[in-house]
Amino acid sequence: MAFDCAVAFEMRAAQPVGNSALSRLQRLNFMVAAQAEKSELVAGVRFQKIGKLYHFDFSGHPDLKQGDYVIVDTRRGRQMGQVMGFTAPDDGRQAHQILRPATPRDLLLRQHWEAKQDEALATCREAAANLRRLSDVKFVAAQYNYDGSVVTFLFSAEQKIDTTVLQKRLQRKFEARIEMRQIGPRDVAKLLGGFGACGITRCCSTFLTDFSPISIKMAKAQGVSLNPSEITGMCGRLRCCLVYEYEQYVEARRQLPRRNKRVGTPHGEGRVLDQLPLRDAVLVEVGERQRKVVEREDLIPLEEFRKLAEKAGSPCDRHGEGSCECGMPAGQRQADRLKEAREPKRKSEEQEKPTEERPRRRRSRRPRGKSGAGAPPSNRRRGRRRGGRRSNRGADSQSD
Repeated sequence: MAFDCAVAFEMRAAQPVGNSALSRLQRLNFMVAAQAEKSELVAGVRFQKIGKLYHFDFSGHPDLKQGDYVIVDTRRGRQMGQVMGFTAPDDGRQAHQILRPATPRDLLLRQHWEAKQDEALATCREAAANLRRLSDVKFVAAQYNYDGSVVTFLFSAEQKIDTTVLQKRLQRKFEARIEMRQIGPRDVAKLLGGFGACGITRCCSTFLTDFSPISIKMAKAQGVSLNPSEITGMCGRLRCCLVYEYEQYVEARRQLPRRNKRVGTPHGEGRVLDQLPLRDAVLVEVGERQRKVVEREDLIPLEEFRKLAEKAGSPCDRHGEGSCECGMPAGQRQADRLKEAREPKRKSEEQEKPTEERPRRRRSRRPRGKSGAGAPPSNRRRGRRRGGRRSNRGADSQSD
C-alpha cells in the first residue's frame, strides 16, 4: 500500500505543470517579491491637504495602502495623517513607527472637531481684542487635532509677539491644550487661498508644499519689469512663479552672445543689442541702424574666428624637445631659431671672459675671552705665557 502511494506521488510529480498552476506560482512569487521590496520602504504621511510629507516606518502594519489614514506620534502630540505613497528612506534619518491605522471613530472625531475650528478662532480674536499688546496681531486660523486634545492658533505679526497672557486666558475657556504658532505672510496667503494675478488659484494653495528663496535677480534674468505691482504677489512678497523658469532662462542666455558683441549674420556684420532667450535668438544692429532678429544657429562668432586665425598664423613657442602640435619640423620653429641665435653669443662670451684666480681664504681670528675659569683654554695659555714673559722682564730690570 505504501509502495503504491509512493509510485502515484512520483507519477503526479512527473506530470507537466498546467497553465493554471504556473500562473498561481507566478502570482505567489510576485507577491513575495513585492512584500520584500515594500518592507525596505517608508510611508510618506501628510497631515494637511497641501503640506509636507513626513516619513514613517510601517513595518508593524504591512497591509497599509496608499490613501489610508493612520495615527502617528509627533512633536505636537498625536496626529492623524494620510498615507500618500511609499519611498526609500533617507540616509542618516531614523523614521518613527506608525502607531495604528485610523478607525471610523477617529475619522468621525476629526470631522467633529474640524467643525468647531471657526468658533474657536472667533473666541481667540475676542480675547485678543482686550489686550493692547496684540492690537497689530492677525489671527488666521485655529486647528484641532483629530481627538480635540490640542488646539493650535496660527497668527501673523511683523515682530515677535509674546502670547503668554492670551494663552492663559484661553486655557480657562478650552479644555484642550492651547498652542500658539506665528507664521509668515506666505503661509497666511496659503491658508486664506484666493486667486493670483494670472487669474487662477494661487500656487501656494494648490500644489506648493514648500517655499523656495526668491530674489530680484530672478526677475532681471527673465526680463520682467521691476515694477512692484508686477513682481509681488498677494502676500506682499516676490511671486513664487519667478523661480519656475529661472534656470531655463539662465541656460538660454549662456548660449547666446552678450550685448555689444560683434557677430556675423546672414545680413552682414553687426552688433548685438539684446538677447531673446524664448526665441533662442538675438536682436542685431546691422548697417545703418537696421535691426534684425537672428537665430543662434545663423550667428558667426567673429571674435573667436579672429583669435583662431591669429593663433594659426603665429609660430608655436610652447613646444619642447619632441614633436609639437604646430606641425613645424625641428629647426624651423621659432624656439629653435632663438636657441641657435643664443648659443654662439654665449660661446663667444665664455671665450672672452678671463680666468680669475681664486681669492685667498682668510683665516678667521678667534675672539679673545676673559681670563679666569670661564675663558677658553687657548686664551688661558696665552695669558700664562705673556704673564711669564712679563714677569721675566720685570726680574731682569730689577737685576740691572
